[in-house]
Amino acid sequence: MEDIFDRITKARGPLGQYQDKAEGYFMFPELEGEIAPRMKFQGKEVLTWSLNNYLGLANHPEVRKADAEGAEKYGMAYPMGARMMSGQTKFHIRLENELAAFEKKPAAYLLNFGYQGMISIIDSLLGRKDVAVYDSEAHACILDGLRLHIGKRFVYPHNNIDLLRKQLENATRLAEAQGGGVLVITEGVFGMAGDLGKLDEIVKLKEEFNFRFLVDDAHGFGTMGKTGAGTGEHFGVQDGIDLYFSTFAKSMAGIGAFIASEPDIIAHLKYNMRSQIFAKSLPMPMVLGALKRLELLKTHPEFKDNLWKVTKALQEGLKKNGFNIGQTQSPVTPVFFKGDVAQATNIVIDMRENYGIFCSMVIYPVVPKGVIMLRIIPTAAHTLDDVEQTIDVFSRVKEKLERGDYDSDYIKTMKISEQQGL
Repeated sequence: MEDIFDRITKARGPLGQYQDKAEGYFMFPELEGEIAPRMKFQGKEVLTWSLNNYLGLANHPEVRKADAEGAEKYGMAYPMGARMMSGQTKFHIRLENELAAFEKKPAAYLLNFGYQGMISIIDSLLGRKDVAVYDSEAHACILDGLRLHIGKRFVYPHNNIDLLRKQLENATRLAEAQGGGVLVITEGVFGMAGDLGKLDEIVKLKEEFNFRFLVDDAHGFGTMGKTGAGTGEHFGVQDGIDLYFSTFAKSMAGIGAFIASEPDIIAHLKYNMRSQIFAKSLPMPMVLGALKRLELLKTHPEFKDNLWKVTKALQEGLKKNGFNIGQTQSPVTPVFFKGDVAQATNIVIDMRENYGIFCSMVIYPVVPKGVIMLRIIPTAAHTLDDVEQTIDVFSRVKEKLERGDYDSDYIKTMKISEQQGL
């Protein structure tokens, strides 16, 4: 028999294997100062492209005021208890009603966290006879929710509608034989590469197949569609989405999430979602803060307009300078290079220490071996000058990579104390 702790310390996992070299710099870095495009990293100012503060609401004065007043009036404890027992308030209900109206759904349910919420939604919706069909690049919360499903699940290659149709054929046969139903799950905006789920084509498949459709629109809410109502609005198929989910952690610059659907379905989730039934209600300052954020999102379209002005300048500038940004159709901006882990880490050190640019590095196994992704998240708070500076730095980095300046394997043995002393 093996001791559990012994096994864990020997095999740290795909990310944990790098912790001795990466923690504090590449993983779990400490950004200091007000949430803004320019913050401090290890005492140096950096232009930050790694925050999901899409609409720039994190430090909006009305948001800060609402957060502070909510904390002063109610504290962080109120309401005590789970919503079902003693944690219900008129403000929680009001937020749900406003979210439902904004998403053009009859009802909505407020969730404490996006990740846990999605897991529990899937767990509550599916029975052992039901069949799930999902995109291969679905977010980890969707995959973890499906792991709880004791019935059958089918995966289709990312955004491949022809193979989704084949999987729906398989799922339909099985569901009919078992007396169950079919649930299709995808994302509105895929948060790593920025491409959109083909929601319009999936909704059209309802003409051929009988299934319900769940969309995780964490990166689409507030950024996509004419009013910012999301990717369903962008495609004009919001009515065809049976369950619309999003989080407050991105455009709303807060904590929490929601699910919107038909009243009977929302009632089922309220009485069956274990992550909510057995968890304390979302604290009042977060609820009041979310109400203010939603108000600003709805009444200030210039926030989204500025986000897209910055996004388009960034993406067009990168492409003009010969960079591969994949198939992004959203503010999420991946920049792809050819290289290994050592080169990727050296690039990031150079960008942070010598050029003052802070963005996220993505390596294998998230992307294929031999591929480096630097992920840029533009916000409404960034400026065109920020864009120009960043494109210039990326051009310099590209030249140095092609010249072999990042080929050293020194990083493989570098300790964090040495990195911090650069």
